Amino acid sequence: MSVFFAIILAITILIIRIMLKDKRQESHSILRNYPILGKMRYITEKMGPELRQYLFNDDNEGKPFTRNQMEGTYISAKYNKRLIGFGSERDFEAPGYYLKNAMYPTQREEMLVDNENKVRTKVYHVDKEKLFQRKEHPSYKEANPFYLPDEEAVVIGGDTCKHPFTVKGLVGQSAMSYGSLGEKAITALSTGLGLAGGAWMNTGEGGLSHHHLKGGVDIIYQIGPGLFGVRTKDGEFSWEEFKRKSEIDEVKAFELKLAQGAKTRGGHVDGAKVTPEIAEIRNVEPWESIDSPNRFYQFSNNEEMFEFMKELREVSGKPIGMKIVVGNIEQLEEMVSHMADSREGPDFITVDGGEGGTGASYQELADATGLPINSALPVVDDMLKKYNVRDRVKVFASGQLISPDKVAMALAMGADLVNIARGMMFSVGCIQAEICHTNNCPVGVATTNPDLQKALIVEEKSFRTCNYVLSIRDGLYNLAASVGIDCPTKFERKHIVYRDEHGRLQSLENIFPSAEVVKP
Repeated sequence: MSVFFAIILAITILIIRIMLKDKRQESHSILRNYPILGKMRYITEKMGPELRQYLFNDDNEGKPFTRNQMEGTYISAKYNKRLIGFGSERDFEAPGYYLKNAMYPTQREEMLVDNENKVRTKVYHVDKEKLFQRKEHPSYKEANPFYLPDEEAVVIGGDTCKHPFTVKGLVGQSAMSYGSLGEKAITALSTGLGLAGGAWMNTGEGGLSHHHLKGGVDIIYQIGPGLFGVRTKDGEFSWEEFKRKSEIDEVKAFELKLAQGAKTRGGHVDGAKVTPEIAEIRNVEPWESIDSPNRFYQFSNNEEMFEFMKELREVSGKPIGMKIVVGNIEQLEEMVSHMADSREGPDFITVDGGEGGTGASYQELADATGLPINSALPVVDDMLKKYNVRDRVKVFASGQLISPDKVAMALAMGADLVNIARGMMFSVGCIQAEICHTNNCPVGVATTNPDLQKALIVEEKSFRTCNYVLSIRDGLYNLAASVGIDCPTKFERKHIVYRDEHGRLQSLENIFPSAEVVKP
């Protein structure tokens, strides 16, 4: 009994000490007046995101991604399945885009698809599932890759480059830097994308590491205003380093990052993430926070940028593109007009929507700058057609396009290819904790902390990335057949209809009518 009273006494003394401390502190008013209730309030507030995500949000609530969207990605990645039962949980009363299914869809045997070379992957099978128990077992399988046939493959820089980039799949990994993600996540993504084949991996502006190269996947090397990986110690562009990177076989193209959807400025990496290895790759000091310049110092107008791109293309022999966020349409038109007049410019343009993700940004930039992808894509597509340069420029799209239907919509709105970032993160274990900027990712994805990265098993997650990509491509062929075409490359605006809040329908062709071509 004496032990019991001792415990009670110790707890009482601890509570009294906390109360006295909180009553004397000057930072929090509520703790001065109500130390115990105030403490409970702060604890509950801290747990709020988790409580909402797991207990209070329904399946179609939650931002940036709903529970249904996250679970759909997890199921695709682990089981290589997309089947559901009973019916859709979409809010059919809300306004939104729909694909116009054909009266006579295309038969499976009529689809233009290359499934000759199978992909060996690992999937799970559920044997029994109860409330507190799940029994499942993994097995290896030979899966269909759903590659594009050669005649439908997307060729970037075919008429401008010594080494064009040919793509046999329509989805790949969007820009995510090593540093923003840890080495285990980068390795798992590289290996998984390499297993799937026909995909690509964008390095993000953090430069190229040996972790990116482990899977043998095609690489798009992104160069941001910080010039990481192709800079001198004092921050100048290094042609020697650029040439060395361009000689790496896996590097298929280069992308100049002008802006990103969630941050229309230079990137940021917290100092806690800048390990000695990352610092060496970027040629910066370890453990110091990195803020890239808001824009490149190498050019300040379209003419100078196109000249820089031309030099990069001549030195590397590979396609040169750019990543933009659409906001100022007048400036976009000036750039495209200059492309037509000069016959110079990028081989591809990546359009990132304002809803795009980030490892670290400011709230005002993420919320208020940059058009959403569904508005930005048709604008870019039309502008390129207006000045008769669309045939020489490929368009990548990114911005919450994590499922086959979202990808199909983007292709119909004007994209040639689609980048996915957060869907890829889900495939390697991301739980949308939204603390990427702190280096405290609880599942070891968006962190360079070795203790937290122990949670991420590279081999296991690489198969899940592979399955996710295969599932997206399978779904694209499903949707293509449903609208009556024989290949996902043939999605057009005529395949989309918009339903408003009153149930009225409008074709996307009417919402975004084709612009009149400017006479040369």
